[in-house]
Amino acid sequence: MRPGVLLYGPPAAGKDTVTAALAELDARYVPFHRLKVGSGKSAGYRMGTQEELAGLEARGDVVYRNKRYGNVYVVDRPGLEQAMEGGKIPIVHLGQVAGVEQVGALFPARWVRVLLWCSRASTAERSRQRGDTDTAARLTAWDATQADLAPYPQAGWEVRVDTDVTKPRDAAQQIDAFIRSAVAQP
Repeated sequence: MRPGVLLYGPPAAGKDTVTAALAELDARYVPFHRLKVGSGKSAGYRMGTQEELAGLEARGDVVYRNKRYGNVYVVDRPGLEQAMEGGKIPIVHLGQVAGVEQVGALFPARWVRVLLWCSRASTAERSRQRGDTDTAARLTAWDATQADLAPYPQAGWEVRVDTDVTKPRDAAQQIDAFIRSAVAQP
């Protein structure tokens, strides 16, 4: 079964940074660009319209959707199919456990569930360092992520990385090693 990575964690935990480190390690790793319907930051997203979203929903092609920061974010079947072409390994960033569970259940792949974590103070500092204008909203999202994670079994994460103490390249190597061993198993 084709592999993919479900990368979960609070804002500023290092999802983009670890994704970049994975891509440097092996060109098969590619970021999955979710469809974003709304405004604001467009880098790292496929910007879409309400009409496009309605079409995906009508065809049953929405695997997971969530609302945050006044926008709708979508993991869609056609986008995942395209991201996996040619043996690529998509890395899907998610901020909700429901998204991890839903993508894992509704799209056939050997999904590796990775928990990236950092302290609330690190989220605040990293958010300020990267120039976010909505750090308060990101801290609210950090709180929601911690609450969302609380009932989820720790065994549900195949790889867990504390980005307060683990360098991005080391995190990428841990994730890659797990994927290589998981894919090698019959």
